[in-house]
Amino acid sequence: MNNNISVFIAACAGMLLFGISLITLGSVATNLQSKFWLDGVGSGTLFSILPFGILTGSLIFGPVCDRYGYKLLLITACISMFIGFEGIAYTESHRLLKLCIFIFGVGGGIINGTTNTVVSHISENNKGADLSLLGVFFGIGALGIPLVLGMLWGITKPLDVVAIIGWLTLLVGLFYIFIKFPAPKLKQQSESVKWKTLINSLLLFIAFFLFFQSSLEALMNNWATTYLTTRGIMSNNEALFALSLHIVGMVIMRLLTGSVFRKVSQIKIMWISLFFLAAGIALIQFGETKFVVTAGLILSGAGLAGGFPLMLGFVGERFSQLSGTAFSFVFVIALIGNMLINYLMGIIVHEYGVHNLILVSYIEISAMAILFLFIIIKLK
Repeated sequence: MNNNISVFIAACAGMLLFGISLITLGSVATNLQSKFWLDGVGSGTLFSILPFGILTGSLIFGPVCDRYGYKLLLITACISMFIGFEGIAYTESHRLLKLCIFIFGVGGGIINGTTNTVVSHISENNKGADLSLLGVFFGIGALGIPLVLGMLWGITKPLDVVAIIGWLTLLVGLFYIFIKFPAPKLKQQSESVKWKTLINSLLLFIAFFLFFQSSLEALMNNWATTYLTTRGIMSNNEALFALSLHIVGMVIMRLLTGSVFRKVSQIKIMWISLFFLAAGIALIQFGETKFVVTAGLILSGAGLAGGFPLMLGFVGERFSQLSGTAFSFVFVIALIGNMLINYLMGIIVHEYGVHNLILVSYIEISAMAILFLFIIIKLK
C-alpha cells in the first residue's frame, strides 16, 4: 500500500474517532447528572470543561508536530482519550470526573488538529478536497454512533458503552504504531518558528473566518431545535431528527467536494457554500412547513461543509513549512469564537428570545463573506 494512502486511512480513523467521541460524551450527560446529583448549573459547568480541554489540545499539537512529528503525538492523544473515557465511565469522584473530561478534551483537540495537519502534509495538490474527505469521517462518526448506542443501550449500561468507546481509542493508538508518518517540518533542533513571517494578514483573515464559521456551526447545533420548537413548526423529536439531516447535508457536500467537485476552484466552492448557507437560514426563517424548514437545515449544513476544509487547505498551501503551527493558530481562534459567540448567544436568548438566532446567523454569514473577499485578495 502506498504510504500516503496508509497515512490518510490513519488520519480518517482518528477523525472518525473524534466524531464518535464527542457525540458519545454528550449522549451520557443525563446519566452523569443522575450519578453525581447535578442540577442544570452543575451539569453546564461540568461540560464547559470540555471546550477548554479541546482548546488546550489545539494549542499543543501544532508546534509539537512541526518539531517532533505526528506518530508520538497521535498515540499520546489516543491514550489521553482512553484515560478520559475510562475515568468518565467508572470514577465515583466529582473532582476526578472534571479532570477526566479535561484530559479527554485535550486528546480530542490534539487528534483533530494533527489529523488535519498530516493530511495537508501528504496532499501535494487539492489540499482542500482531501481535507473535505477527511471531514466526512467526523460526520460519519457523529451520525453513526447514536445508532450504535441505541442498539447497545438495552444490552449494557450507558456508561459501560463509554468504556467500550474508550478501548476503541486505545486500539486506534495501537494501530498508529505501525504507520510510517511523514518526518517533522523542523528537521534541525536549532530551527525555530519565525512568528513574524507566520502571523501575517492572510492567516489572520482565515483565522477570523473560522472564528465565525466555528461559532455558527455551534449555534445551529445548540439552538436550532429550540428555535424550531418555539416557532411551533416541529416537536422536539422532529427537530432533533431534522438537525441530524443538517449534519447529513454537511457530510454529503464534503464528500462531493472531495470527489466529484475535486477539480472545481476552491474559491468558487466557497462562494457556493456561503450562498447555500444564507439560503438555508432564509428557508429556516420563512419556511412554514416541516419539509421547507428541513430543506433549510440540509442546505445550511451543506453551506457549512466547506469552511474548515477549504480554509485549512489555503493555510496548508501558503504555510507548508510550518503547517502544524499555522493550523494550531487558526484552530485556537476558531475555538475562541465558538465559546465566545455561544456564550453571547445564551445571553441574547435569555434577554431577547431565541428568534434572534436568525439575525445572529445573518451577521456571521456577512462577516464570513467580507473576510473571504479579503482572503481572495491576499491569495491573488
